[in-house]
Amino acid sequence: MYPVDLVKWRLNCTTALADPQDVPATAQATRADRKRIKELEREVLRKDRELAETAALLVLLKKVAAIFNKGEDE
Repeated sequence: MYPVDLVKWRLNCTTALADPQDVPATAQATRADRKRIKELEREVLRKDRELAETAALLVLLKKVAAIFNKGEDE
């Protein structure tokens, strides 16, 4: 066993035992994470818009129902 091998072994062991937060991410993993975050942000924005549209339609539906029900009461 050579000293160089011991240094490599020690480095591999400490890296394997380190917390995942302490290990730097690879460039590819970082790129994939950024892409996934953008996709999720787009999805949240789309769903937020759909929710706002649904709420607006519900308000309009209630107003129309109130108008027509008011006419039936008279």
